[in-house]
Amino acid sequence: MPLQLQAEATFALLLAAFLSLVIGLERELHDQPAGLRTHMLVGVGACLFTLLSEHAFEGDDTSRVASNIVVGIGFLGAGTIIQRGGQPHHLTTAASIWATAAVGMAVGSGAWFLGLSGSVLIWVILKIIRRFTKGTARIEADPQQDDGVGQ
Repeated sequence: MPLQLQAEATFALLLAAFLSLVIGLERELHDQPAGLRTHMLVGVGACLFTLLSEHAFEGDDTSRVASNIVVGIGFLGAGTIIQRGGQPHHLTTAASIWATAAVGMAVGSGAWFLGLSGSVLIWVILKIIRRFTKGTARIEADPQQDDGVGQ
């Protein structure tokens, strides 16, 4: 990889880290099991894998790397979901990890504006839409509880 391309890739990694920070900070402030560092690592990792698939393996099928990012992040997200009283918890945190990987992939593929737009939308869903969910009273009473059952 030429040095100029690596410099551009470094900017993409920094942008992915920042956008993932915005998402992870919301989870961190609500004391969720996957917070700031996890989201940043997911976003940067997805961005780096995407950059490498596009530039280091030219001529190969780059979609295979992308599809494996999605599968791998699915396993990571599944690890944050727990069962308590027969009900699943932390589904929103798992979904935010998955969405953060998509932001990293967007930035890594050069779609920086799409990654920025996705981050803003994810943050709005996590921070603003949270106020309108049916579990709001329970969440305020127990900040350790994620957005509830089935969400």
